[in-house]
Amino acid sequence: MSELAALELSQIEVVSDGSRPGAGQESARQKAFVAQTRPAQMTLALEGEIGIREYDEIAEQLFRFSSRGVRRVVIDFCDVSHVDYRVVRPLMLRASGLRHLGGDIKLCGMSPYIHAIFRSAGAHDAFDYYAEAIDAVAAFERAVLTAG
Repeated sequence: MSELAALELSQIEVVSDGSRPGAGQESARQKAFVAQTRPAQMTLALEGEIGIREYDEIAEQLFRFSSRGVRRVVIDFCDVSHVDYRVVRPLMLRASGLRHLGGDIKLCGMSPYIHAIFRSAGAHDAFDYYAEAIDAVAAFERAVLTAG
């Protein structure tokens, strides 16, 4: 499976500086097409209590999305009442794997209780936390603008 989620062709201008042999025969401005990739993005909205069994389903979904080229994931916890602390470390490892592929997992909608579970499990600086899903998605866009 290709790691390219979406391929977009954009037109850029290539300017000849005349320093290469034969550059005088080239026109001053040429058009070239350059392939640019934009990683696919998705939001996963969770609800209820998240235990080990539920995390296994989440991990399976994340694997499926990743194999289809999704590299930017927002996990929305706004309807989650409890998270088993044992799922935090595996989620951190999953995020690390996505970062290795050029993506990330961002978390949003966490109550103070859920956020305390993540902090106590060692994830205080492992994720970017946002109040709303729209803020987490916007953070991905800001990162593209900054890096690109």
